[in-house]
Amino acid sequence: MNIFEALGYVGGIFSIATYSMKTMIPLRIMAIISNVVFIVYGAIDEVYPVLILHVVLLPLNAYRLRQMMKLVAHVRQAAHGDLRMDWLKPFMSRRSYAAGDELFHLGDPANEMFFTLSGRFRLKELNLELGAGEVVGELGLLAPENRRGQTLECIADGEVLTITYNEVRQLYFQNPEFGFYFLRLTSARLFENIARLEGEVATLRGRVPG
Repeated sequence: MNIFEALGYVGGIFSIATYSMKTMIPLRIMAIISNVVFIVYGAIDEVYPVLILHVVLLPLNAYRLRQMMKLVAHVRQAAHGDLRMDWLKPFMSRRSYAAGDELFHLGDPANEMFFTLSGRFRLKELNLELGAGEVVGELGLLAPENRRGQTLECIADGEVLTITYNEVRQLYFQNPEFGFYFLRLTSARLFENIARLEGEVATLRGRVPG
């Protein structure tokens, strides 16, 4: 076996290792190593289809690795700081709404969550207004039968970012820190709702004659 054949076998080993990874960051690292080995192999042995393929794949894998590492870093930071979703924007899709539009209705099947960019929105049953920078719709992932517990309507033209629950689940399995962050986010929202209800009950009791 000469050095060229050895490079081919080494590249193959790293390719197999790539597909055996259970999480995304190690997978991308193995893929990058495999790309580099095959680029050297293709250049030295003048195997141009292999060379071109891995020259194209190398920057793609490097970009995805950087994106995932930034996500993990932001999740780790968020887990110890403010509960915000700005760092999820690269994984979300932009959508526009006009005043009077409903984003979702009470009892509807729930399959996505939202991050408000601009405009104003209102949770109808709670009569709670939301401005820019708010997360809404995340509790549908945990709700029985994944049904909406509120109606969200647009009251001033605006834009939102959306991410499906399937994508949220993928991020959860790829990054355990994201699961912890999402648990904190949903728990905070539940405690906010409980506090709001307790306040309303106390107000009603104050109005009832003793």
